[in-house]
Amino acid sequence: MATRTLPPSQMPPVPNKEDIVATWAYLEKGITRVITDLEQGIDMQMYMGVYTAVHNFCTAQKAVGTTGPATHSHQRGAHLLGEELYNKLIDYLQRHLSHLVEQSKSHADEALLSFYIKEWGRYTTAAKYIHHLFRYLNRHWVKREIDEGKKYIYDVYTLHLVQWRKVLFEQVSEKVMDAVLKLVEKQRNGETIEHGRIKQVVDSFVSLGMDESDPTKSTTDVYRYHFERPFLNATKEFYQTESKQFVAENSVVEYMKKAETRLAEEEERVNMYLHPDIALTLKKTCNQALIADHAGLLREEFQILLDNDREEDMARMYSLLSRIPDGLEPLRTRFETHVRNAGLAAVKKVQSSEGDKLEPKVYVDALLEIHTQYQGLVKRAFNDEPEFTRSLDNACREFVNRNEVCKSGSNKSPELLAKYTDVLLRKSSTSIEEAELEKTLTQIMTVFKYIEDKDVFQKFYSRMLARRLVHSNSSSDDAETSMISKLKEACGFEYTNKLQRMFQDMQISKDLNKEFRDHLDKVDYSKPMDSTFSILGTGFWPLTPPSTNFNPPPEISTEIERFMKFYKHKHDGRKLTWLWHLCKGEIKAGYCKNSKTPYTFQVSIYQMAILLLFNEKDSYSYDDIVAATQLSGEVLDQAISVILKAKVLLMSGSSDKPGSGQTFRLNYDFKSKKIRVNLNLGGVKEAKQEEAETNKTIEEDRKLVLQSAIVRIMKARKKMKHTQLMSETINQIRSRFMPKVGDIKKCIEILLDKEYLERLDDDELGYLA
Repeated sequence: MATRTLPPSQMPPVPNKEDIVATWAYLEKGITRVITDLEQGIDMQMYMGVYTAVHNFCTAQKAVGTTGPATHSHQRGAHLLGEELYNKLIDYLQRHLSHLVEQSKSHADEALLSFYIKEWGRYTTAAKYIHHLFRYLNRHWVKREIDEGKKYIYDVYTLHLVQWRKVLFEQVSEKVMDAVLKLVEKQRNGETIEHGRIKQVVDSFVSLGMDESDPTKSTTDVYRYHFERPFLNATKEFYQTESKQFVAENSVVEYMKKAETRLAEEEERVNMYLHPDIALTLKKTCNQALIADHAGLLREEFQILLDNDREEDMARMYSLLSRIPDGLEPLRTRFETHVRNAGLAAVKKVQSSEGDKLEPKVYVDALLEIHTQYQGLVKRAFNDEPEFTRSLDNACREFVNRNEVCKSGSNKSPELLAKYTDVLLRKSSTSIEEAELEKTLTQIMTVFKYIEDKDVFQKFYSRMLARRLVHSNSSSDDAETSMISKLKEACGFEYTNKLQRMFQDMQISKDLNKEFRDHLDKVDYSKPMDSTFSILGTGFWPLTPPSTNFNPPPEISTEIERFMKFYKHKHDGRKLTWLWHLCKGEIKAGYCKNSKTPYTFQVSIYQMAILLLFNEKDSYSYDDIVAATQLSGEVLDQAISVILKAKVLLMSGSSDKPGSGQTFRLNYDFKSKKIRVNLNLGGVKEAKQEEAETNKTIEEDRKLVLQSAIVRIMKARKKMKHTQLMSETINQIRSRFMPKVGDIKKCIEILLDKEYLERLDDDELGYLA
């Protein structure tokens, strides 16, 4: 507080406290000095004089025409004088403010704004001084009035604000606000303004928001009604006009850039000079005028941006439409349709180019390419938003399960995916790096996530895993384990239980073979051959017994008898069924005239039985081979065809195909560029037969799964409407496969026949315990 010492001649003496009129005149002069010449400073003597005069005014003796004790008369007199001083101060402030109102009439626009800000600053600063000078009044008379519950009594500073609001503000606020809005419009049109002046106006409007009935409470009602409301209306009108004109003259993309800029400017405007409370409503107003009013136009442009991969512009559109309620839903629908069509087109393209020889890798890569492309778009342009991710998932689920390739068989996607996984996990000359393999398996799981018939994948995968394990053809145990872990994480323990048991069987078999070799060493058997046996649990391996009789050659029979004797001694009561069609081995051939190094033939057990016959003589008839091996004609023909094709054996007879009447002789002139010759080549017919068997097994298993689910549901619910049972069954099964309504109906009929269920009245079914 600025004070300065003045010469004694300029410091009038404080009137006698009994002279009320003189005391008020002295006070009025001091208040005028504070309220009009505060810039000049206040001398200490005047400050103390006014302070003392207030005290004297409030405590002076005045004839009040009352009787009673002197003390009571004194207190009541002081009380009446306090009220008189308070009213005189109100009267003074009203006269002062009325004078300012008259002065304001000579100003307009920015000049009025300057006048208002200047007078507001001077007035509120003076109010703080006067509040201190009237401290005695505040502490005694004002406090007592408020404590007694009197309304519309304020401390001196608040009184100043109340009078400003009643006398001046109500007269000039509208004109001041018009000046503010013109200033803001100038800024929006690119002009530089003194935005600090608007900030001062905002602060003054907020400061006037006291509750007159309870001065201890403050509100923003004055600010909201007199500043925020007209500001928002002007903003809405400005942007509606501007955006309508801009859209008419520019492209949608250019408009989006313009809208982005304008929205950023308004956010900055809040930070610069507006009250924080306006931020949300201002944002809504701008969003309505700049975005919602043009949402239809933006959405129509979205398809063009998608078709042309305009990622940056799509990100801009997402950012804008995310600001309004339900702004993105139409975009998500268009995006889903676009991705689905892109996926279907990609599959159709590879299907038309590859035809019936569609490679699993080509098919899966086509699916992954579309997913990767649009997953990246969701991440970069749509902020990884969960709803856009859901749209992507819905689209991918559609084109993965219902496309041109799937028309040839509803199980094609999971089947081809399983086959591609098999290619990756099998040993090959082009084995990929471990890190790259792991990455590819993760991508496989991306497609797997969208597969509806997960049971189909499981059947094909388990069969192929069984072959890889039995033939020791896995590229890596770690990779196999990693894939099973991924499947377990996606579908649960039950889905991979049998796969894990298959691995356990192979480990047990390794230990068993070591024990068998140690046993042979102890009994000192001769070892004409090096053998390995795999003991596979019937309930866990998807393998079927051989489709033909087979009489193994003596060399193999001897080894088998030794192993069976050893195994039965170790596990009494277990029965072994030999899966001859999965057995394979190697034979060294030292008979060839033109080879210094013996060839090694890699053969199936059936081929081995055929070739070992030629140790005894050089030629055999077809019927002799059948008699010796006991193989069916179909299996023998398939086994011997590969041997003939490789020219290990030569055939003579009237037909080009193996059969009765044909004779086979050993080819001593056999030649090959490779020392190791693989004759164990499964035919296309065998693969198709296995595929057919797998699909048949899937259908049979599905019936059992459906029946189990129906019984489980009915056991828990006891009674259920037919349609409700259908719906509940679908919900429980859909994680494994999408059941057909017709199949569920058939299973219900089967359970009715088996008397697990009964028909009740009103299309209801009951459970029979």
